[in-house]
Amino acid sequence: MAKRGKIRAGMGGWTFEPWRGTFYPDKLPHAKELTYAAEHVPTIEVNGTFYRTQTPATFAKWAAETPDGFVFSLKGPRYAVNRRVLAEAGDSINRFIDSGPLELGDKLGPMLWQFAPTKKFDAADFGAFLELLPHKVGSRPLRHVVEVRHDSFCTPEFIALAREHKTPIVFAEHETYPSIADVTGDFLYARLQKGKDEVKTGYPPKALDAWAKRFLTWSEGGVPEDLAVVDPKHKPAKKPRDAFVYFIHEGKVRAPHAAMAFMQHITE
Repeated sequence: MAKRGKIRAGMGGWTFEPWRGTFYPDKLPHAKELTYAAEHVPTIEVNGTFYRTQTPATFAKWAAETPDGFVFSLKGPRYAVNRRVLAEAGDSINRFIDSGPLELGDKLGPMLWQFAPTKKFDAADFGAFLELLPHKVGSRPLRHVVEVRHDSFCTPEFIALAREHKTPIVFAEHETYPSIADVTGDFLYARLQKGKDEVKTGYPPKALDAWAKRFLTWSEGGVPEDLAVVDPKHKPAKKPRDAFVYFIHEGKVRAPHAAMAFMQHITE
């Protein structure tokens, strides 16, 4: 078997009342939900960091409540991304970095910078934003990924810009957002958003198997043949890449089950 990167699948957050009795045991204390979730999926995407500033103590608590090998992805704050001039986001980015995420230690995964569906591509301004993202704090490396949700980003110029900054682009499976499968960094990040609550595993087994095969290809350094890329002329370096896959939005009640079933398809 070809050497490949590590593939992790999870869901958004761990606090969702409909998960009680469907994912969490009925009488599980709320304070134990993160630990329980982290014992069943290897990663979680944290949305709360988008809306409010956390504290170093909070990040340290999350780290203490999760097992070795678990990884959090953190959504960058709205103050950094929801602005007309992205080049002016430096202070917001720095405040986020200084708010304590390094307390997660080895459990700190990618930082996700998600842009509004109305935000259009401006090469100079978006390039200035990517310049602001620190790739290291002291000796600690940081990983960043961007999620763009306007069709104007579907241009080779954007792909080249992301590649220049070695910043991955979220692959979004969504009804209206663009799906960009180009590899522009050293890891992959996907948000799969077409799950259904009436399907026990969120996605049918055949669909999960198809996604697993795509991510195995990506993690081995290839590009899935059935996903369209914006810049087909560029071939990414063939090397192992880690992958983060999140079941988000639609089918949220079944999102943990989708992540667990996906991981089974990866290991089978």
